[in-house]
Amino acid sequence: MPRIKLGKPQVSPDLPAHTPGINQGNAKGNYAKMAGHNPDGTSTALRSTGINPKAHDPIDPSMPNLSPG
Repeated sequence: MPRIKLGKPQVSPDLPAHTPGINQGNAKGNYAKMAGHNPDGTSTALRSTGINPKAHDPIDPSMPNLSPG
């Protein structure tokens, strides 16, 4: 196998991947803050598209709201 010449690593391998004090994307409460997510766990077209999301909602209120994408 050929020996591949590598440069000096920019980080130490024993450091944690997360920076303390910064909220992670999966922290509690972030789901509720995102646009297009409802408290009951469903989502609207606003979750997938920001361009005229009302046009992507169902025509009839009795139809399920399936967000595009």
